[in-house]
Amino acid sequence: MQNTGTDTRPRYRERLAPSLWLLVTVAVAGPMVSLVFVPIGSTVALVVGAAVSALLVLTFVAATPVVSVEGAILRAGRAHIDVGHLGDPVALTGADARHARGPGLPARGWHLIRGGIDGIVVVPNLDVDDPVDAWTISTRTPDRLAAAIRAAQTGA
Repeated sequence: MQNTGTDTRPRYRERLAPSLWLLVTVAVAGPMVSLVFVPIGSTVALVVGAAVSALLVLTFVAATPVVSVEGAILRAGRAHIDVGHLGDPVALTGADARHARGPGLPARGWHLIRGGIDGIVVVPNLDVDDPVDAWTISTRTPDRLAAAIRAAQTGA
């Protein structure tokens, strides 16, 4: 029997998780909190410190934005747009990406930029009714994201 359902798998999906060093830095808050509870008891201080560290790390991981291309929709964090309104994406790395995140960042653009992630994809917005000129999105694999946007635009 033939499967006639549409493919609902995303063409591209990436969670922009924080770096290991940021998670370690956040986890250091736990021992600092435990010092406050030492006068009450060392066991209480240890439990509270471990709980605070775990809660902060889990919160940072759960709050990370997701970039995805599903069907004809580009999602970057909480925002989404139909790829039919977008122009040709440009994948940037290295010095070009640093320029795109700094002096080349469009003032009227929509940005999802995360520190520690070198790659950037800049996608011009062609919708005349939208005040946003371009979308600037951090990604670890800019070539794959740009290719997924192009594939969604062609409907392949």
